[in-house]
Amino acid sequence: MHLQWPRWQRQKRRMLKLFGALVILGLALACITSWVLDSYDTAWHPKRSVQHPPAGDGDGSKGNSPPFPGDELNNIFWFLQVSDIHISRFHDPRRIPDFEKFCTDTIEVIKPALVLATGDLTDAKTESKVGSLQHEVEWQAYHNILKRSRVMERTRWIDIRGNHDAFNIMSLDSVNNYYRKYSANQKVGSFHYVHKTPFGNYSFVCADATLTPGPKRPYNFFGILNQTQMDLLDTFRAESLKSNQSIWFGHYTTSTVVSPSPGVRDMMRSAVAYLCGHLHTLGGLMPVLHSRHPHGTLELELGDWMDNRRYRVLAFDHDLLSFSDLRFEQWPAVLITNPKDAQYLHPGVEPLGRIRRSTHIRILAFSEAPITAVHVSVDGEPLGKGHSAGGPLYVLLWDPSLYLTGLHTIRVKVEDSAGRSSVREQHFTLEDDLTPSFGFVQSFILLTDHYILGRVAFIFMMLLNVGVLLAFRFLRVPSGRGLTSQACTALHLVSTVDTFFYSLLLFNLCTALGPWFIGELIDGHSGACFAFGVFIDGHFLEGSLTYVVGVVQLLFFNMPLTSYLCWSLHHRCRGNTFRSHFLRPGCRWRTLAVHLFMLLLLTWQAHSCYFLLETYGPMAFFLSPVRTWALGLSLLLVYRAWTGPTPLVRDNSKSVAPS
Repeated sequence: MHLQWPRWQRQKRRMLKLFGALVILGLALACITSWVLDSYDTAWHPKRSVQHPPAGDGDGSKGNSPPFPGDELNNIFWFLQVSDIHISRFHDPRRIPDFEKFCTDTIEVIKPALVLATGDLTDAKTESKVGSLQHEVEWQAYHNILKRSRVMERTRWIDIRGNHDAFNIMSLDSVNNYYRKYSANQKVGSFHYVHKTPFGNYSFVCADATLTPGPKRPYNFFGILNQTQMDLLDTFRAESLKSNQSIWFGHYTTSTVVSPSPGVRDMMRSAVAYLCGHLHTLGGLMPVLHSRHPHGTLELELGDWMDNRRYRVLAFDHDLLSFSDLRFEQWPAVLITNPKDAQYLHPGVEPLGRIRRSTHIRILAFSEAPITAVHVSVDGEPLGKGHSAGGPLYVLLWDPSLYLTGLHTIRVKVEDSAGRSSVREQHFTLEDDLTPSFGFVQSFILLTDHYILGRVAFIFMMLLNVGVLLAFRFLRVPSGRGLTSQACTALHLVSTVDTFFYSLLLFNLCTALGPWFIGELIDGHSGACFAFGVFIDGHFLEGSLTYVVGVVQLLFFNMPLTSYLCWSLHHRCRGNTFRSHFLRPGCRWRTLAVHLFMLLLLTWQAHSCYFLLETYGPMAFFLSPVRTWALGLSLLLVYRAWTGPTPLVRDNSKSVAPS
């Protein structure tokens, strides 16, 4: 009993330490979770939001001053956005005729004041979808649609470049830069367009972050704004303060734009919204990608035309912005402009007091056939039918004082003479401080600077991978038969056998610091790709997607390769060979699974080499330490692990191989 007491005390002490560690870990996780949730809380917070001096909030002078939304077609205009059109010579033969019908029929029905085509006008891919190349025939097809539909005679068509429109273009003066020849706008770089109306001016600021030079895919997925471009945008921001309202637009989401501090989101703080495309609904996983910047500006990513035939109709009604994301040929198209959707209120710049002082519900309804009925209900109670106020505007008398508190639901059903109907339902509120937030996933995708996240993850994983190799080369091997002891022994074996240690160390250092490959990143122009950026013919593009690719490389090849070699050498150290370790009772299928997993990773690495060959050519394939050379090195290391001398572990923490 006397001998067991100290052991019991030691166990108690271990349990207390474990409990304390778990408490500290729990508190740390709670703090991190709280910080993350607060960072992505997109509800309106006046204290951290910039107030726009000319506008004020719902209680400000502009919010309480006329004109107020009534029963007349005044103080309103509407416009369209379409994005990621991807005119292609190889894929989806319906894409071009559908887009021409959009430019002809849809524009004729809606009659927008202007159209924003926010990038990726053409596809610029090879038939295999692996390579990238500017095809003049795609640009000619786009240009011919604009000419045949005469859309530029009926509206202001503003088209800007996306990353696909800059594939494989060395400079803006390049003969391959067909945007300058075939687009409607033909303006390269950011610009400020002022739309003038009888009731005021409205600013549209383009933030062009496309790369110059523009490498082949995939290394222009992120856009870059340098300090000179940011200074120009700041000039446009100051100019836009003179307008009633301002809209910013571009191709890239702000989360995929590299910009100097304080960042592009801060630059557009006085805008109602930023309109963009680029992410294509993430392959259908996120059909709605909307969020709110810390200063209150809405970020509204639009789904692509390419596969989903999406477009957006927006309206400024008495300086209140409303919008509806629609599908091609889905009629009637409905947009409720008053009362505005509660989730998209911007108290910092919009005169929300006008909603409370309005006399009529206002609805824009568009259809190829005449509108026959507009049914309106609030909170499930029918209010009646809207009547035409001219053009596509329908109005219905209402009493806002009945809805001064809480969140309410307005439902509008529009019918046309062709027997079609559409229903639009949205929440609204007349309270200043009741603004619903956006979903966490949407906000994480749009509000995170992913290049910074990728950089941090890459550095952390690289330090972990290299640090483990260095640490176990000099640490003593803990004795025992537990799983932890076996893992430490395996890491010790890899770290102390020079062949494996120096090969893996060099491979990881090359992934971190050395060139991944050298080749033609643009046809006729050689360059080198590193984790921290891309060099092309004397130009440097800061690292962004490279960090993400680096994380994938570490996660799916470098680290699994190290783990597999540890596992293999541990078996060799215990006297097994490649054939004999299959014969251990009860371990055959587990052993086979490990080998198949490593074979899968080697296949993935081989596919990466093929992608490199197809994308950047033979030079990049043969001069690629992290892809092609690494594949050969890994095969040699695996072969050496199973056929080389048996490694031994000694008490002095040195591993030797018998001669």
